[in-house]
Amino acid sequence: MQAETVDIALSSGDRDEAISRLYEEHALGLTKLALIMLGDRESAEDAVQDAFLGLHRRWRLLRDPAAALPYLRSSVLNNARSVLRRRRLPSWFAGAYDPPVWSAESAALLGAERREVLEALHRLPQRQREALVLRYYAELSEEETAQAMGVSRGTVKSTTSRALDALGRILGENA
Repeated sequence: MQAETVDIALSSGDRDEAISRLYEEHALGLTKLALIMLGDRESAEDAVQDAFLGLHRRWRLLRDPAAALPYLRSSVLNNARSVLRRRRLPSWFAGAYDPPVWSAESAALLGAERREVLEALHRLPQRQREALVLRYYAELSEEETAQAMGVSRGTVKSTTSRALDALGRILGENA
């Protein structure tokens, strides 16, 4: 999911076609990003669908076609944050939220080491997890990561550094 130029024709005004092309090219990667952040497929797919729906609604406000993909990344990240916030809220009608358990299917596909890293990643604070996922999984530059997170480039550098240190400590505990 590295920085790519989005070769959609904004001038044509064909919003549906442009958004369909973006969906075909980037929905899977955005869903994987949301999955790592949220831990369950259904919530990840919902976060991505909501991002594309938001883009569709706000298409007229989009001035630059290159802004569509960064908009989607930021929207997916914000949607994931909202889901995580809702999970933490106590509810009178529901019990405490139990984090999703990796399915037997995914557990079989993932090696023990990869599962251990994913579990350690989910133990990090949200901002650190976001920084690592965007920089190293989505392979975004520091600038693109900063844009997606809504922070400065320096914040991305320091957050990423702290996250890597914390991840190393967590994985060291499990060794």
